[in-house]
Amino acid sequence: MARTVVKTRRIGGSLMVTIPREVVEQEDIREGELLEVEVRKARRSFFGITPGIGPFTREDEMTDHD
Repeated sequence: MARTVVKTRRIGGSLMVTIPREVVEQEDIREGELLEVEVRKARRSFFGITPGIGPFTREDEMTDHD
């Protein structure tokens, strides 16, 4: 079973996805075959969204102001 993340496209009133060539070849999929498809939204990773900001340090910690 191949796993891949693909982007949807609107065609008319429907959303379409394309099976990547690598998956087609790996699974030996032919035109006209019936496929079982499981649909789940991919979780977005926000890792690296703020380049240049280093890791949280002890100096960054907020302290009480007296």
